[in-house]
Amino acid sequence: MWVSVMRVCSNYHTSYTLHQHIKNRLPCPSSKMGAENDEPLTPAGRLFTQPATHQIINCSLGLERPIGIDEVRTVLSDSLMIKHPRFCSLLVTDDHGHQYWRLTELDIDRHIILHSDPVGEAGDDEAAVNDYLADLAVSTPLSTDKPLWEIHLLSAHKCVVMRIHHALGDGISLMSLMLTLCRKLDDSLQTPTIEPLISSARNPRELGINERILKVLKVIWFTMIYVFEFMMRSLWVNDGKTVVRGGEGVELWPRKLATARFNLDDMKTVKNAVTNATINDVLFGVISSGLSRYLDKRSPESLQEGLRITGVALVNLRPSPGLQDIKELMKKNAGSGWGNKFGIMLLPIYYHKNSSNPLDYLKRAKMMIDRKKLSLEAFLSYQIGFFIMNHIGAKFASLLNYRIVCNTSFTVSNVVGPREEITVAGIPVKYMRTSSSSLSHAITMHMVSYGGKADMQILVAKDIIHDPENLAKCFEDALLEMKEAVLRT
Repeated sequence: MWVSVMRVCSNYHTSYTLHQHIKNRLPCPSSKMGAENDEPLTPAGRLFTQPATHQIINCSLGLERPIGIDEVRTVLSDSLMIKHPRFCSLLVTDDHGHQYWRLTELDIDRHIILHSDPVGEAGDDEAAVNDYLADLAVSTPLSTDKPLWEIHLLSAHKCVVMRIHHALGDGISLMSLMLTLCRKLDDSLQTPTIEPLISSARNPRELGINERILKVLKVIWFTMIYVFEFMMRSLWVNDGKTVVRGGEGVELWPRKLATARFNLDDMKTVKNAVTNATINDVLFGVISSGLSRYLDKRSPESLQEGLRITGVALVNLRPSPGLQDIKELMKKNAGSGWGNKFGIMLLPIYYHKNSSNPLDYLKRAKMMIDRKKLSLEAFLSYQIGFFIMNHIGAKFASLLNYRIVCNTSFTVSNVVGPREEITVAGIPVKYMRTSSSSLSHAITMHMVSYGGKADMQILVAKDIIHDPENLAKCFEDALLEMKEAVLRT
């Protein structure tokens, strides 16, 4: 059909169309292209290209009005994102199975996918977008004949979906890069900033010699325990069977997606009620309480008090706690480095009947996470994975990671977004959410904070968890119950 239309166009219109197409083909950051300038994937990048651990990040931005293709082209053409070598490089594999990034000429039009009509049958915009993202989680890989990212415009639902392969970077790197496309709502010339959500501790005192020795001993002890457990989880130790447990092959099952909505002020109110607590402590307390509530509804008679349910948490290992300067991250020899730099922690929660004090969930979560922070589990998980990738190979490293996921029950991550409201092409952003490709877990949770709110996307295997909206409400009610308990005291 496109050929027929071109034949009947005037010469002027044909020339204009070709000019626009050439205009949207942008040169790479370097004029040197070819196999001799290929750059190998990082070990973590190779992990995310393996079939068992293949991951694509899907970030959705809800807008006040639909955004047009021309507006997206303009934003991209002026952005730092397309100047980044990873975003204009092909993923290539040589005859020996080694993978490399190869610079190529970037054609922006191939990366923009427009859906003018509604997607799916859901009447509500957010529900329709969630259904669309749930389908993407299992059925739509990124094409390797172009750089590994796409932007989907869901015009009928006033939403933009950015799909970025996890091999391009971790959550902190990609969040910082994505925000270069945005501007502050109250200052259209300024790029959004991110400040870390710090704990409630103030002016911690300096430890004495005996306390320092005790702390070192705790670090050694907890590291030994947790690294040993980590190794056992990668081999055969697993969670008991529950109604929320996935397993081998579940990553291929159909998905549903629901959103749990939290108010950051509520989370801070709860956080301040427990000395030195953090937002992550509150999040894990909410998950612990919410899962106990949900299990009570699904199978209360078959559960033992104190039943362990283990989660996998991704931990940022970059030296700065806040948003990295994107220009520094793009420097090839920057200390923090671009790409994936995170470790893994196994975070257990325990099933409990309704507690008389909802804050008990937070206190238990904080005690467990404090011990995990004392250990070197996250750091050593990264180093062990790095060693295996370099000396044994990506397939074996992928198998170990896959076994850890199969032997646990859920994944959770938390990325700090901008505190102020932002715009894209001058259009205010109503929400910012992220999800990913499906895993062998039946539950995957990703929380992103933005503009005083925190939305957690709950991706589930729908044949195991039929009612993710109910699960999301259990989490929301858990936070509100904790807040009410704080206000009563």
